[in-house]
Amino acid sequence: MVVDLVVGGRGVFDIEVDGARVFSKHQLDRFPAAGEVATLVAAMPGAP
Repeated sequence: MVVDLVVGGRGVFDIEVDGARVFSKHQLDRFPAAGEVATLVAAMPGAP
């Protein structure tokens, strides 16, 4: 599993794992809740 931090601008906050978008602040119009990203990543196929 590859996780990279890419610094951007304009309030973009997207999380991608192995090229798959896991969370997008732009699409949902909110930041993730505590633990939400970990839960989404754990649910991905092939997650440990």
